[in-house]
Amino acid sequence: MMHNSNKNQKIGVIGAGSWGTALANLLAEKQYAVDLWAYESEVKQDILEYGENKLFLPGVKLSGNIVPTNDIESLVRSNSILLIVVPSHTMRMVTTRISEFISPETIIITASKGIEDGTYLTMMGVICESIPFLNEEHIVVLSGPSFAREVAQKVPTAISVASKNIKVATRIQHIFATDYFRVYVNDDPIGLEIGGAVKNVIAIAAGFVDGMNLGLNTRAALITRGLAEIRRLGMRMGANPHTFAGLSGVGDLILTCTGDLSRNYTVGKQLGQGMTIGQIQDKRLTIAEGVRNTKSVYNLARKLNIELPIINEVYRALYENSTPANAIARLMTRRLGHETSELE
Repeated sequence: MMHNSNKNQKIGVIGAGSWGTALANLLAEKQYAVDLWAYESEVKQDILEYGENKLFLPGVKLSGNIVPTNDIESLVRSNSILLIVVPSHTMRMVTTRISEFISPETIIITASKGIEDGTYLTMMGVICESIPFLNEEHIVVLSGPSFAREVAQKVPTAISVASKNIKVATRIQHIFATDYFRVYVNDDPIGLEIGGAVKNVIAIAAGFVDGMNLGLNTRAALITRGLAEIRRLGMRMGANPHTFAGLSGVGDLILTCTGDLSRNYTVGKQLGQGMTIGQIQDKRLTIAEGVRNTKSVYNLARKLNIELPIINEVYRALYENSTPANAIARLMTRRLGHETSELE
């Protein structure tokens, strides 16, 4: 299945965590020449010496078509397509830095999920603000139910890519598609971004349920009502409601709320078992995105005056010393309402 038509095509990947590395490897195995920028010099060294990202994706042999680098400027100058996969709280810092030497013609794909604290912007919003001369139609969002390790192991996976310009999204669809990585196009980038950011917070609540051994009924109810909250916020932000029934909505939510590979779910589960957030974070190399995003989603909902009960309870458990048991009790005894109302 390998075609050599991609031989001279170059793609720059910014961010060599597990997801950035897995996507870089997917592209490299399709014969793209991939420059991979790592923040850590040891990651660059390990990829050069061992062909492996021992820190973030241990045990996965990487393609020789990946060239690791710590020089972000030369990577940005020499690639017309950039895939950015950095933690959401570092997106502004990284994009402000590259705005000095990026070409206005560059296509940026963001695979980072989150809402920026304080500005309440999605990652696409941050990119538009920090690189104002970039055409918004050149920004593509990549999202969907995809654990990095499983993609690296070539487990059949399906995701979505979205841009305001469907032609640009279709071009990116073809770049990423393989026989184990199925890519759908969408023209609702904000919907993909809201689904990707908020599901991390719901996954913490799903972890509460499993940590407390509450059973499958409870988890199914929580996932379903969590989806209602994602949809409510997304529609207020101008998203297409159908997006939330798709891969980047319900698909990513199911994965993140049920999978032991999910860092957010694991944090919630440990909280449900009685650990404190301080104890959990002391043990981890990378902080679960949902912990930060709980604060930004909670504040965004308050700013927009939207009722998001599950988000509120996760916020109280993480930031106000509430307990998962109290959270579940309050959710179960809320005022009774209509299932499909946008307010319940």
